[in-house]
Amino acid sequence: MRFDLHLHTTGSDGRLTPSQMVALAFERGLEVISITDHDSISGVGEAMAAAAEAGKMTVVPGVEINTDLATGELHVLGYFIKHEDAELAASLAKIRESRVGRAQKMLAKLNEMGMPVDWQRVLDLARGESICRPHIAQAMLEKGYISIEKEAFDKYIGRNCPAYVGREKVGPVEAVRIIKKAGGIPVLAHPADIADVDNLIVELKTAGLDGIEAYYDQYDSRTVSRIVGLAKRHDLLTTGGSDYHHFCDGRETQLGSVDIPESSIVKLFAAAGRVYRPA
Repeated sequence: MRFDLHLHTTGSDGRLTPSQMVALAFERGLEVISITDHDSISGVGEAMAAAAEAGKMTVVPGVEINTDLATGELHVLGYFIKHEDAELAASLAKIRESRVGRAQKMLAKLNEMGMPVDWQRVLDLARGESICRPHIAQAMLEKGYISIEKEAFDKYIGRNCPAYVGREKVGPVEAVRIIKKAGGIPVLAHPADIADVDNLIVELKTAGLDGIEAYYDQYDSRTVSRIVGLAKRHDLLTTGGSDYHHFCDGRETQLGSVDIPESSIVKLFAAAGRVYRPA
């Protein structure tokens, strides 16, 4: 596989630095990748510099903005964003601020449940700008409260669990507009389980939605075909990626293991006014 447009680094909840992610992608022969950290663009510049040094690989500047619906979370990817844009940085910083209060409230609930977690340890594990629930799960694992990180989400900090805390709401329409304002291409992330997705797409297209993530993680051929059909029906680009974090848990889809057609890359580049040239 030559492309992976959905990668997370220490800029949010990934375990590799941006430079390490680029090095691994280069080692595996990838030609185009995108760093799409949650609500953060802090790793984009480092990744682009590392790719320029390595040669023969392109890093598309990206971001993944977490938003909320009544039925759950919804994520919007942004590609070819102006990653040094001050207004974009300010918008993402505001979103991240809500993560801090949320994480602290989760720790308070865990403490009440007899599972105290040190706030400084969560900050140390985060390393980057975005404090995410996997950092809390890591800290819980270190304390011996759980046997695997997934257990933290299943029993304690997942939606509807006893230590779960919602964030200050950022809607998907707002996320699409933030990305468009930063010169980016907004893409609806991992849409397979979104309820009433057709009506949602119609709403998001009015705000500027350009694409949908059709080739993702462990989607089977039937799911991919359904999402590609959605894209055709709504005149959207298709993108894809592994959502790789380097969790090393034996269950994660590996970097570069999702089959993304070259035609999707060509069209994405064209939408950004670029020309894709194979290495």
